[in-house]
Amino acid sequence: MGQAVGALNPAAIAAKKKLAADFKTKGILTALLSGLLYGFYTAFMTLGMSKGVWANWYGENSGLSAFAVMYLLGALGAACTDTCSALWATSFATIRGRFSDFIRTIKTKPGIVMVVAAIIGGPLASTAYVVGLQMAGSLVVPIAALCPAIGAIIGHFLFKQHLNARMMLGIGICFLASFMIGSTGLGDDVPANLMVGLFFGFIAALCWGIEGCICGYGTSMIDPEIGITIRQVTAGFSNLLILVPVFALISGLSPVEMVGTAFGDGDAMIWFVLAGLSAYLTFMFWYKGNGMCGAALGMSCNGTFSFWGPFCCWIIIGVIFGQEGWNMPPIAWAAALVMVVGIFTIAMNPLDLFKKKDA
Repeated sequence: MGQAVGALNPAAIAAKKKLAADFKTKGILTALLSGLLYGFYTAFMTLGMSKGVWANWYGENSGLSAFAVMYLLGALGAACTDTCSALWATSFATIRGRFSDFIRTIKTKPGIVMVVAAIIGGPLASTAYVVGLQMAGSLVVPIAALCPAIGAIIGHFLFKQHLNARMMLGIGICFLASFMIGSTGLGDDVPANLMVGLFFGFIAALCWGIEGCICGYGTSMIDPEIGITIRQVTAGFSNLLILVPVFALISGLSPVEMVGTAFGDGDAMIWFVLAGLSAYLTFMFWYKGNGMCGAALGMSCNGTFSFWGPFCCWIIIGVIFGQEGWNMPPIAWAAALVMVVGIFTIAMNPLDLFKKKDA
């Protein structure tokens, strides 16, 4: 009897290993999907900011000051996307009967931590990201993808997280990729504000790196779905109710009129609605993928948005809608792929992907 109980069934063991491998594979695919959706979020948001009233605002005879065009419209575009994403998040939470969990959790200490992180990653990072996109195009996306590398550095100094030689190598690869992208601004035939746009992309990466470090604490004690809802709601409404009014008043414009005009433009809002859905799903699949294949591998897979962002912008805005300026030079495409390699190297040993598990 003891031998029967203690005996191992080879078929059962093989089935268990196959189930675990399939689960991890699904996790990798889910995390990769989050990176792809981030590309769609970038493309849809940027497309929305070229339609309807936005085309007039960015036109030569808009009557808006240079400050308003650069900062107010950037904040307003981010606010439209983040607010739509917040509405998607609360709608799904309500449908699943979890809205009360959201209200209860946001009052707790981990919930407040998530709110602080969302303010850094929402109004600050999102606005910088949008401003960078408007000034330098899709070249900003790989620069913003420096956030895992920056997050690793910040975590080392703030939380004493260990940085080994492999992680330092990955950080070096990421910054090498950013310099490759920056080199595209050294020629004569480049946009006038390219380097300034890349700088704003770096600011976005810095803020998202800080957000990632802070959220590590919050999400360790909050259900991911609730954490994402807190994040999106805070980002959306803090952008809409704080940053946009401040920039509008500095510009001598009515924030209520600007917001009302933006949200009342159906030609543009359909793309912001899609961008908001893509942003929500990006976070959902990122957290879900992390839980299935591990945070390190999940972060690496999500970091592929450094490639998918420019690719989606090129396909949707450049090819489908025929807008000029969305082609990337070969060195920028190469740099985006190098960035992906660097992110993978920070998160894990790439050689582990090719090692066979012990039987």
